[in-house]
Amino acid sequence: MNKFHVFLICTPEMGNLIPLVQFARLLTTRDPRFSATVLIITVEERHIVKSYVKSQATSAVDDDRITFVYLPTVDPPSPDQYTGTLGYLSLFIEKHKPHVRNVILDLMEAGYSDSMSDSVRVAGLFVDMFCTSMIEVARQLGVPCYLYFASPASFLGFMLNYPALEAQLATEFVDSGTELFVPRDSSTEFTIPSFANPLPHFVLPSSVLRRGQGQDGYLWYLRHARKYKEVNGIIVNTFQELEPFAIRSISGSGTPPVFPIGPVLDLVGPVQWYPDRTHQEYIMKWLDDQPPSSVVFLCFGSMGSLGGPQVKEIAIGLERTRFRFLWSIRKPSTGKVDLPDEYANIEEVLPDGFLDRTVGIGLVCGWVPQVTILAHQAIGGFVSHCGWNSVLESLWYGVPIATWPLYAEQQMNAFELVKELGLAVEVRLDSRKEFTNLVSGNELGRALKRLMDGGDEARRKVKEMKEKARMSVMENGSSYNSLGSLIQELVDLLVIELFK
Repeated sequence: MNKFHVFLICTPEMGNLIPLVQFARLLTTRDPRFSATVLIITVEERHIVKSYVKSQATSAVDDDRITFVYLPTVDPPSPDQYTGTLGYLSLFIEKHKPHVRNVILDLMEAGYSDSMSDSVRVAGLFVDMFCTSMIEVARQLGVPCYLYFASPASFLGFMLNYPALEAQLATEFVDSGTELFVPRDSSTEFTIPSFANPLPHFVLPSSVLRRGQGQDGYLWYLRHARKYKEVNGIIVNTFQELEPFAIRSISGSGTPPVFPIGPVLDLVGPVQWYPDRTHQEYIMKWLDDQPPSSVVFLCFGSMGSLGGPQVKEIAIGLERTRFRFLWSIRKPSTGKVDLPDEYANIEEVLPDGFLDRTVGIGLVCGWVPQVTILAHQAIGGFVSHCGWNSVLESLWYGVPIATWPLYAEQQMNAFELVKELGLAVEVRLDSRKEFTNLVSGNELGRALKRLMDGGDEARRKVKEMKEKARMSVMENGSSYNSLGSLIQELVDLLVIELFK
């Protein structure tokens, strides 16, 4: 056997798709015997996903080791099958199982019909955290299945422990009168093996805390988490030097082998594929005119947005501190699968006269090429939603973070960065985009001063982690070696299967 092929599929969101594609590139570049097919779930409302896939397919024209296949469209799940976004998404993904099976089976039959000296063997199917329904497809076809986990090892530890934790949550949590349930005793903390410190309830994911009528997100989390131990191995986009405690805690004890291979990043970023080049060029030119490490960058990710009252409070905080700033503002989405959009008139959500009063020290814009901006020498701090891709990008470029989580596991990421690793300063650990508990302008201002003027210890640690991140992916680095172990396992499993 001299040719191996893998299939990869993920939740149709940019934060899941980009690290998955970069992993496919990493694998096929490291070992030329491997080729890959990335299976794309089509969501018509997400045009940015289409632009990204088109650019990646174009760039792969001269590299036949990676192909992109759009799966046939499916009807959305019936409303009587789910009550929340995660349920809708999970069922929508599950409806693609027959199409995934057919694509893999076609290659298996074609590859096995070739001569042994030139055959192509399917080495594995890689699925992300919400595509666990595809594990059954791999099992039916006799193909090894791996979980590609694009979040930190600390959150993987939470998910692996969630089935045991769920019994405690179900009995101790009560309706708070808001959408989120809270423990009967407000001092209740949770012991999660992947965290060195007890975890306060307010940093658990919103889907886990929503337990009222018409909310099924916590049940879908539970369903996915239970299937994590059914895979052959778990690939995590992290590195040993960043999360040694968490990685050690999830290794062994009945857990599939864990392969920390990160940071897996798209360092070119959207500069090559986002359609508005003029907008990007203007932003970069503005940064070129700013002093080194003087600009605080505020950006909340491809799915992040804030309401009008919160936008006004941010403006107040920025104006009072007088730090130079680059601020990306997005309009909140309206549907279950829609992404945030651009404001037709950005002034309508800002305080009157704000743009005039901050001219020369600040730039307010819509969508931005985040990784390109973080690489710029003018950036001195990053107010971030703490999505894991954003965290890894900031560490790669040595930019300290002020934590402002919004959704998913971001509150737990913020807790880890501030309380466990000392790599960030806190705006909030428990902010959530769906509630009106505003971060005041004064509160933001205090955090910005710690970030830009007083965060020397965090800044020092971030600079050290920048070097460790780069060393980890170099030859003989921890992540380099972990990827090598994964490749060897994929090959060994095929050899074992061949000689059965």
